[in-house]
Amino acid sequence: MPSATFHRVARGTLILAASALTSVASSAAVPATAAAPAASAAPVTVTVNARAGLATVPETALGVNDAIWDTNLGTAETSDLLKTAGVRMLRYPGGSYADIYHWRDHTAPGGYVAPNTDFDTFMASAERVGAEPMIIANYGTGTAEEAAGWVRHAKDKGYRAKYWTIGNENYGNGHYGAAWEADNHADKSPAAYASGVVAFAEAMRAENPDIKIGAVLTMPGNWPDGLVGAGDAGTWNQEVLTRAGKSIDFVDVHWYPGGTAAESLSRTSHIDDAMYLLRRQIDKYAGAGADRIKISMTETNVDAGRTTQPGALFLADAYSGLLENGVFTVQWWNVHNGIGTVSTVAGQRDYGDYGMLSSGNCTADGSACEPPLNTPFAPYHALTLMKSFVHPGDQLIRAGTDDPLVTAHAARRPGGDLQVLLVNRDPDNEREATVDYRGYTPAAGAPTVVSLRNGAAALETTTSGDATSRTLPPYSLTLLTLHPAQAGDGAPGAPGRPVASEVTDRTATISWPAAAKGRHPIAKYEVHRTTGATSEQLGETSGTSFTVRNLAPGTRYTVTVLARDTAGGVSWSSLPLTFTTTSPATSSCTVRLTDANDWGNGFVGAVDITNNGPLPLTGWTLTFTWPTGWQTVQSGWSGGWTQTGRDVRVTAEPNATLAAGGTTTTGFVAGYSGPNVLPEVFALNGTVCRTG
Repeated sequence: MPSATFHRVARGTLILAASALTSVASSAAVPATAAAPAASAAPVTVTVNARAGLATVPETALGVNDAIWDTNLGTAETSDLLKTAGVRMLRYPGGSYADIYHWRDHTAPGGYVAPNTDFDTFMASAERVGAEPMIIANYGTGTAEEAAGWVRHAKDKGYRAKYWTIGNENYGNGHYGAAWEADNHADKSPAAYASGVVAFAEAMRAENPDIKIGAVLTMPGNWPDGLVGAGDAGTWNQEVLTRAGKSIDFVDVHWYPGGTAAESLSRTSHIDDAMYLLRRQIDKYAGAGADRIKISMTETNVDAGRTTQPGALFLADAYSGLLENGVFTVQWWNVHNGIGTVSTVAGQRDYGDYGMLSSGNCTADGSACEPPLNTPFAPYHALTLMKSFVHPGDQLIRAGTDDPLVTAHAARRPGGDLQVLLVNRDPDNEREATVDYRGYTPAAGAPTVVSLRNGAAALETTTSGDATSRTLPPYSLTLLTLHPAQAGDGAPGAPGRPVASEVTDRTATISWPAAAKGRHPIAKYEVHRTTGATSEQLGETSGTSFTVRNLAPGTRYTVTVLARDTAGGVSWSSLPLTFTTTSPATSSCTVRLTDANDWGNGFVGAVDITNNGPLPLTGWTLTFTWPTGWQTVQSGWSGGWTQTGRDVRVTAEPNATLAAGGTTTTGFVAGYSGPNVLPEVFALNGTVCRTG
């Protein structure tokens, strides 16, 4: 059974337990255990690169889920805690309950609905929190007319209800085998869902043309991504985007990385590739104007350490990585959920609760109880730290480290301050971090430091140390706030978002809207390529376009543009542009890779090799490199297959000859444990081939 099914079943089980059990006295709660002493600190180098701009922080960045089974949904205490944590978007009525919920009579047949959780109560809470609502229309057991009535009600009441998603995890309706999402439609295919999205969107916009409509997609690298159901023309994402792309304003995905605490924390490395694939799918299938379609992440959480430090570290790392990639809201699952399997994680009592605030309830046998209602768990503290890290209008910039157990993120504030978030994912050992700043000079003096240690009951704020070195405790979050050495008043504005045109295998023309001049005229623009946390300047020009040359075929590039004035003042970075070069227009060989059969963590690849040359080839060798470290060839046929690191080599079978103009086919079975980015560069006997 796919891992997503376990997540849905587990959350549903916890929901029922939370609603059925009674809160008990806090004396039954088990106190946290002190963490073990840390070993000596290992060195780590952190690079913060202000020349490599990422996304701008949106108003709706920090979010969380509310649910109609939560009796405390609308209380002043809960709302005030969410406001303190910086929540700017609240989702309602709660995961899979959305597909059984009927807003008019506030019922959810087959599920528990707590008192004082109706839509008007939710909206009053959102207003008190200062959060934008995101509302899930009932696709599974509802109608377009019901959804339109909800939009009309919200408009008549004067509610600020702009964002509406059609359904929740509707790919879990049984079409691919696993069934946890209610769906009364006879046709449960992605094509039928897409038709429903179009109908819902039309009816809902007739009541309020200013709303934004979202459709449910799958997160690349997570079930059922890659699967093609019986009778379907493509995957869920392909079908929905092709048929409903013109009717939507955003797509909505969920992500539960699963696994042990260490595995969940390591899988934040999947974010860049997952968002790259999702953006490519939108651009490829959603039709003209697809760049208007945004991305929301409305559920995420971990399996191990939900109420302790792994959940906190994952929240900070995942929220940061997703926001860097332009996701307009990231939402934790959820506010209150209820006690689950109790365990000890990194020396701390973990209650297995998906909620970031305690529900104050006990296990069915009374053997363990949570702390009092609304006691914040570790992920709540991480979210509160995120409020200090990212502010609407900040620009996230690239940061990285040379240690796989330490991650780094950074954000630049309009007033010139820089904030650096350091995540030590090692549960046992400190790290001695040295921070290298590129394109930014911090002022002398001690920075403000906000930290969250393993087992801490609150954030700790100090002014200490310096900007370039820091000891990172085991399993910790550390946020540095730095002031600039020199005020940037009068510098040019940032250039507009660049676009790529005339992309070939070796060249690309980059264009951008001009920057606003500051105190001095703009002298030139610099085009930089970002690789990891480092940049290299590809060229400069006095105009607003530049042709980059000497690129590699089939390669992904990310570039940014800076403006420099006549006095040497430098702007902020533009937003990033990512593009992929093509294969050669002509070559002595052509290779076509087909994902012939995919099951979500592996696929059968068919490789057609064509000899375009005038002579036959005897003893040919085909080579390619996997784009990620989580892809492996498990077996192959019609050739000798070997893999070293990420490099794959296929040799012809003995005495095999590929005639001039002829085609041969070889194949393999591959496994993957993250987003499956297919290779785009193949070489035959050392010559880069066209791809078909």
